[in-house]
Amino acid sequence: MTKTLALGHRRLVTRGAKNDPPGREPPGKDRGNEDGRTGIATKTRPKTKKPSLYKVLLLNDDYTPMEFVVLVLEKYFAKGRDEATRIMLHVHHKGVGVCGVYPYEVAETKVTQVMDFSRQNGHPLQCTMEKE
Repeated sequence: MTKTLALGHRRLVTRGAKNDPPGREPPGKDRGNEDGRTGIATKTRPKTKKPSLYKVLLLNDDYTPMEFVVLVLEKYFAKGRDEATRIMLHVHHKGVGVCGVYPYEVAETKVTQVMDFSRQNGHPLQCTMEKE
């Protein structure tokens, strides 16, 4: 009979215990192990890798109105009026600002949405992403 004890991410397997019924071979028993010894079988679980994160950036230009940039930050990045205004002013003074940090697919979608919305409204606002 095979007994298994869970020890964190490892399992302890005992084979051929002395109180096993006679004449019954445990499944997978090592035939060379007739003395009832205990062995350890280890199975390591693969570690799940966290997805890479990407910063979504807005770039300053001389033509997009500040109020439109605030609208974009509120609409696509769920920023409140005060935070959106702070980010917009940072972009205006420094030339670039971070709107948020997301997994690749989310960041890519947000960049596309902002670029499409800007073009539909006749503004040259640039939105990009870069690995964090």
